[in-house]
This record gives sequence, C-alpha cells and structure tokens, in this order.
Amino acid sequence: MARADAWAISHGVPGVALMATAGKVVCDAIRARWAPRPVLVLCGPGNNGGDGHVVARLLHEAGWPVRLASSVPIAALHGDAAHHASRASEVLAIEPLSDAMLDGARLVVDAVFGAGLTRPFDGPAATLLRRARSAGLPIVAIDVPSGLHGDTGADWGVTPANLTVTFFRKKPGHVLMPGRALCGEICVRDIGIAPEALSTAAHQTWENAPVLWLDQWAHPSAPAARTGPVAIHKYVRGHTVVMGGAVMTGAARLSARAAARVGAGLTTLLVPRQVWPVYAGGLLCGMVQPLDDGDADAMAAAWSRQLGAMKWHSLVMGPGAALGLPGVDAAATLRTLVVDALLLADGRGVVLDADALTAFEHEPEALFRALAGPVVLTPHEGEFRRLFGAGSGEDKLWVTREAARRSGAVVLHKGPDTVIADPEGRVVVNTNGPASLATAGSGDVLSGLIAGLLAQGLPAFEAACAGAWLHGEAARAFGPGLLADDLPEQLPAVLRRLWG
Repeated sequence: MARADAWAISHGVPGVALMATAGKVVCDAIRARWAPRPVLVLCGPGNNGGDGHVVARLLHEAGWPVRLASSVPIAALHGDAAHHASRASEVLAIEPLSDAMLDGARLVVDAVFGAGLTRPFDGPAATLLRRARSAGLPIVAIDVPSGLHGDTGADWGVTPANLTVTFFRKKPGHVLMPGRALCGEICVRDIGIAPEALSTAAHQTWENAPVLWLDQWAHPSAPAARTGPVAIHKYVRGHTVVMGGAVMTGAARLSARAAARVGAGLTTLLVPRQVWPVYAGGLLCGMVQPLDDGDADAMAAAWSRQLGAMKWHSLVMGPGAALGLPGVDAAATLRTLVVDALLLADGRGVVLDADALTAFEHEPEALFRALAGPVVLTPHEGEFRRLFGAGSGEDKLWVTREAARRSGAVVLHKGPDTVIADPEGRVVVNTNGPASLATAGSGDVLSGLIAGLLAQGLPAFEAACAGAWLHGEAARAFGPGLLADDLPEQLPAVLRRLWG
C-alpha cells in the first residue's frame, strides 16, 4: 500500500489530497450509518492519525459534537499528517489522551495505527479503545483496527471494530483470520489511486469470487450448443474416480456425491473387496468396483490394473482411505497407491486429501517428486504442518505460496480463511465459508467438488478456487444445523444462482 501511495503521488496525486479524500470517505461512511452523536476521534502519530484529523474536522463542520485526541503533540507530526492536524486545530482543540475522554461519547473513531504496524499495540490509546468496547460504544477503524497486522491478520492487541473503512484495496489482514473477524463490516473506498498502481506489488492476492474462474467452466449446455445435442453424454461431462477405504466408508461416498452434484457425468468408487457391499448398498448414482485385498502387493497390482483400464478424467485419493486390512501397512501401501496413481494420471486431474497426505508425513519429498500435471493438495492445518513443517502462527499467504512452489502442486490450505496457491505464485483467499463448515466430512465434500470440476476440464487452480467458493455457498444456503451430508444437496440451488 505504501508503494501504491507513492505511485499515485508520482503520477500527480499529492499525498495531502490522498489523505483528505481518505478522511472524507470515512466521514461519509460514518454519516451513512449513524445519526449525529458525540464522537471521540483517537489519532496516532502517523498517516492513519492524519486521516483521523480530517475525519474529526469534517464531522465537526457537519455539525457533529466532536472531541479530538492525539497520542503525540501536534508538533511531533510530519508531512501530510502535520498539515491536516494543523487544519483540524483551527476548529477543534487537540487534547492529549486521558481516561475521562470517553465521558459522553457515543461513537469512537480508531485512527491510531494502520496496516503498517510492526509491533504490539498497547498504552493509553489501547486502553481507551478497550474501555469503549466494554461500554458498548460502536468503534469505526480507519484502514484496520489498531493492532491488526496488515500482512497476516494477526492480533497484536486489537479492539474489535464495528466498521472498518479501508482504501484502494483490501489488505491481507482484512481477509485472513483472526483479522477478518476483528474488522466488523469492511468498506473499501476509492481515494484517487489508479488501478495501475497494482503493478508495484511483488505478489497479488485475490479474494475468491466467480469472476476469477467462471469463464473457465463451461455451462453444461455449452457442448451441445457447439456441436449439437447428440454430442453430450456422461463422459463429455467427465468421469471422477474416488478411492475408498475400509473404515470411514462415508468419507469417500461424500466425495463421490459432491463430484456428481457439481457436474461430473460419472463417478466410480474403487474400494477394498471386503467392504464392497457397504459402498454398493449406499450409493445409487455411482458405480462401485472392488479391489483385490489379499495383501499389499495384490492391492497395488489391482489398483494399477483397474485404474489403468478405466476411462477417467479426475481422481480423489484420501477421504476415509485408511485401508484397515489385516497384515497391511496402511501408510506404506497408501504411499504406493498414490505414487502409482500419479504415474498413471498422464495429465488428468488428481486431488490428494487426508490420509493420502498424512501417509507422506515422514517422507514428503517422495510425494513432491511424484507430483506432475494438474494436482491439488487439500491439507487442513495439522496436515499442512505435518507435510510442509509450517502452519499456524505464521504468514499463511507466504507459507501456502511456498508450499505450492516447493511441491509443484496447487495447495488449498483449509481453514476459516482457506488460502489457495499455485506454483507460479498466484494466491486466492476464500472468505465465504461460515463456521458451520467445521463439521466432520465437510472436507471430503470439498475434495469431491474439486475433482468433479477437474473432470469437467477446469484447470487445477481454478477448480480449487471454484470448489472452495461453492463449498462456502452451499453451507451458507443451508444455514444452522449443517451436516456434511447436506452440502451436496444445496448445490443445485447454488448453481442455478451462479448460472443465472
């Protein structure tokens, strides 16, 4: 953002004008949501504080009762912030921070520190914001709530805001957790920085939305429109194969149903022979084929033979894949099956989740060496840490981007702030997933969605992004009481809205 500001200034937009516009759009957002009331504006020592001085002056000029406080003397300010503090001081007294400042206030503007903060937030301003929150006063944050790390969303002493007004584009801290939960309503406002300023960014990150991937996904009627209705059949829509295990049989069935619901024309489960009746009796729209399971070698040979003989377009391995067979080293056998499948894929899409990732916990490089073509890895936080040695408490954008680069696959790093990265450095954050997705089996549905999209021809990165977005929308459509079983059944309504 600092580079974007500098770019705008170098292209003829003075910094003092950027700050004036920033203050005005914050003032406008406040006036659009609240009737005039006593306001306390808390200003810090930098440009965020400068924005606050503009807000205080404009609210005062609009007839609002305003009290303005600064964490530093006005003489200590520099540049654009000093200019706007001077203008504010012509119409308002700028007071030092004190415990009595909240008396009579009915709204607080947090203009202490913005997204560039690099240390924990404490001191008198932090104390005042905490007291305001405890008193039930609405808090409006400029750029980010003070104490929120703009790059990672980390909480460095944040008092949650009711409204956050930021400029030009959201920052990573607005979409990564816990930052997203601390910002309240987020408004992004234009302050005169042209989109070309994005060229200054070393890496760009997108918030997930259909505009990123929908043009890669042909509407089901599109093949018929091009070549006539006789051309459309189940293999045109794609065939997804799911490998199922002998213990958690529901997981693979959830994946298969999700793949079918999202548009795959055909689904097949390959499962150990001893549990074939369980799968066959619980799946109506897909096929179930048994694998020989006398020992690990027999299973591996049957797996390669059957997978090699089938006409398939995408494969899911991992959901409920614990083999559970007497005398079989499940992890070693699963590693063999995964590597064999990757060799057989020959450019077809593969999704690896759960057990298919955990099996490589002690030798991840063996997996990475085998990865080729369109492969999506979908680890949750624990699986990510076991496979890549990094995770919670670190910069999620950075560690996910590095994981994709290191593995050569698309990595979907699950969580309330799911991050999706590809080996070329593209990164997307998914923000529409509600907390109700934290239920057993929802990840199995996600892996099936991605595989179903791969079967229809979406590239791996776009399939991962689309699958994550559809997953979130299905959960939002169902609402409270969600079970993983409910997610595939919400997809028809979600797809109707998506296709218009």
